Amino acid sequence: MKKAGIIMIIGSLLLLGLFKFPLWNIMLGAPQYPEPLGMNIHITGIKGVSEFDIQNIDGLNHYIGMRTIPKAEDMWEFEVFPLVIGGMVALGAFIGLLGFFGKVNHWWFIGWFGLMSVLGIMGMYDFNLWLTDYGTNLDPNAIMKMTNPDGTPMSYKPPLLGYQKMLNFDVDSWPHIGAYLMFVGMLLTMIAFFVGKKEWKKKKRSFQSH
Repeated sequence: MKKAGIIMIIGSLLLLGLFKFPLWNIMLGAPQYPEPLGMNIHITGIKGVSEFDIQNIDGLNHYIGMRTIPKAEDMWEFEVFPLVIGGMVALGAFIGLLGFFGKVNHWWFIGWFGLMSVLGIMGMYDFNLWLTDYGTNLDPNAIMKMTNPDGTPMSYKPPLLGYQKMLNFDVDSWPHIGAYLMFVGMLLTMIAFFVGKKEWKKKKRSFQSH
């Protein structure tokens, strides 16, 4: 399963892109900001798209009672996520190497894909919980208290995915380069499964004919 093993190794290694490129991006545009404010969410922390974006977003959030954007040391996720991704890269590359030498079959590839999918869903769920808490757990003594038509406090939760109008801000939340590299990497591991399945059957037939 040489070909499948190589594809598996390449797919796993693509996840290393998450250590350099952002996983997610949230942009806030408004008439008073000719250049939109933005946050890039990395697996190691949150950074502004431009130099003063985080500072400006925190300044706006102060008026409506939202907390400041957390630093890397404020969230356990930014310590755990790099370890999880690093571990999955090492595991995937090791499985690919074993596949290359014919020590494991194609089911190991799909097993890695399944585990990575579960971890990805858990990560997105956790990210959505943080966004909900960040946008709804407001300071009751805030300068501005905005309410919905029914009198309930307004939520400032950014969308997990897509576009949302929030007061006079246009908020966009989309995957970034790191997420696309992860998607391509996982797609390659799925391809490795099918290639490996074909190679395994061919090997089996060859063995039976002898």
